[in-house]
Amino acid sequence: MTSFKRIVGAWLLSCLVIFVVSGQSDKKVKSETLFSVNKKPVLTDEFLYLYRKNHQNKPEEFTENKIEEYLQLFINYKLKVEEAFNRGLDTTASFKKEFNTYHEELLKPYLPDAKVVDSLVALTYDRLKHEIKASHILVNLKPEAAPADTVTAFKKILALRQRIMEGENFNEVAAKHSEEPGAESTRGMLGYFTAMQMVYPFEQAAYNTPVGQVSEPVRTRFGYHIISVHDKKPSRGEVEISHIMIRTGDPSNSEHAKDIIFDIYDQLQKGVSWEELCSQYSEDPNSKDQSGRLRPFGVGAMASVPQFEEMAFSLHQKGDISDPFQTSFGWHILRLESKIALPAFQELKTSLTNRVSRDERVQISKQALRERMKSEFGYTENQIIRTNLMAQVDSSLTKGLWSPSLSNSSQQEILFTMQGRPFRVKDFLHYVTANQTAVALPAQEYIKQLYGNYVDSVQIQLLEEKIKQESPDYRWLLKEYYEGILLFEIMEKEVWNKATEDTVGQLNFFNTHRQNYDAKDRISGKIYSSSIKNTLDQLQDLLISGDSSVQQFIISNKIRQESGPFEKEDRPVLSKINWTPGFKMSENNGMNYLIFIENILPPGPKTFSESRSAVISDYQTYLEESWISQLRKKFRVEISKKAKRRAIEELLH
Repeated sequence: MTSFKRIVGAWLLSCLVIFVVSGQSDKKVKSETLFSVNKKPVLTDEFLYLYRKNHQNKPEEFTENKIEEYLQLFINYKLKVEEAFNRGLDTTASFKKEFNTYHEELLKPYLPDAKVVDSLVALTYDRLKHEIKASHILVNLKPEAAPADTVTAFKKILALRQRIMEGENFNEVAAKHSEEPGAESTRGMLGYFTAMQMVYPFEQAAYNTPVGQVSEPVRTRFGYHIISVHDKKPSRGEVEISHIMIRTGDPSNSEHAKDIIFDIYDQLQKGVSWEELCSQYSEDPNSKDQSGRLRPFGVGAMASVPQFEEMAFSLHQKGDISDPFQTSFGWHILRLESKIALPAFQELKTSLTNRVSRDERVQISKQALRERMKSEFGYTENQIIRTNLMAQVDSSLTKGLWSPSLSNSSQQEILFTMQGRPFRVKDFLHYVTANQTAVALPAQEYIKQLYGNYVDSVQIQLLEEKIKQESPDYRWLLKEYYEGILLFEIMEKEVWNKATEDTVGQLNFFNTHRQNYDAKDRISGKIYSSSIKNTLDQLQDLLISGDSSVQQFIISNKIRQESGPFEKEDRPVLSKINWTPGFKMSENNGMNYLIFIENILPPGPKTFSESRSAVISDYQTYLEESWISQLRKKFRVEISKKAKRRAIEELLH
């Protein structure tokens, strides 16, 4: 039954989430007590919300009788939930864990974070439409650098930028002072690139800097950069090429390789096939057997061999062959196979979303959003108290065992305020105790991480309070799911398990209600079913002949077989045949049936075994009705006639 509960719970969640994003009601109603259970009020707006949600697109359900029926069911629902509360089912660890999991999912569509990835995907696609040509200067700095080292690096990059702004050539300054490996030879030149090829802060700065200008310093995980943007043009998409390569090693065989490649080129001009020459000469083992064909690539993908990329994109027509040219790997000839334009957004959206979701840009953007929200929430930190608290941290934190000895007055100190509400040292310590675990991080880095996570959790808590105020749908949705989990728990204990496991109770119920389990006309026999009619024709021949291979035939052809007795209501196909002994062939909803009627059974009482599935269903209903009757005696129910009348009128209009 637990698995059934989980399945239904997952279905309920999916329905609820769909309602969040597509079916929210904008009707405003006065909130008043519709009824109370055990002196706990149930409001009219909750009832109206649930009735509208559960009867969407069903105008025939909006009648006074239907609403009255639903109200009684709703009262029964609240009685069961009250019993679950009364037994403390909402305090168990399993309940809290399950509810918190779904709580997070229910909240996601309302959080600003939910829009971050979508906006980043749209922004990234827009950038993929263009290529940037740029140079840069790098001053190395580790991500965990000390403040003093950070200041030194920042001053250095600022000084280099100032020299350029005063007239020095960017690339000459890069050759002399950039700390990027190879800068002396590359002079800081990066060539053309597009989105998703550089670390995100660098990409952001490059695309936001106008052509001909130099960016402000930008920090990445590599250090500080300044970027000179030389050109911005429409994207050339991707290119698919084949190549023939002759490798070069030491300078002594470079001329020999050059002679071979030019000889190959001459043969191509004379009409010798590309495939033949590639198979005979190319020294690229990864592509030789595919006629030299490489996977499509875009601008910047071959940044380590810029001559190769430049030549590939210089070819225009399918089948065009390049002149021989040299790279650091050897001598090449290229043949253009195809040019692939940037796909439409909808074609690229799924794969681009996956790439963006794994990229650092998501975390950077979410952090920026958090910082902006902190400002909007009026976040104010007591830096002295925070510094003193951080000083108490020792290596026990990295083992998940930190428990600082602080006086009561120290624990009462305000660590920060948000939306004017104080959050004290003791609140943070409680969070640390609940969330610390063994880690490989240094203690100071780990406490900073925990502190950031705590501030985020407070921020989300305050944001959720705001969402509840502004979106009644979310508030009722959350309550509905909270109570729904409790309902499953209590129903499992009081009804479902008893109905299926209490064989003595089932038998007593059957004996008391035997008149409900009398059979009508029945047949004794077998029903065979298959999607292939010819298979059943063959089966009939085997059955008539008494062939000993019948059972093997049934198994190998995946024929379903059932043994009776059967009533007409048991299977729709039974209403389509004549009830006389013998074989009958019929069809229903695309399925073929072979029915063997051995004999016709007269009406009469069924045995307990024959009736058991129906007995369990009826016994479950009996148990639930008896339990509801007990709950109505246990918990006082009071209905407001005026509020009920107003709720009905609200739904009818």
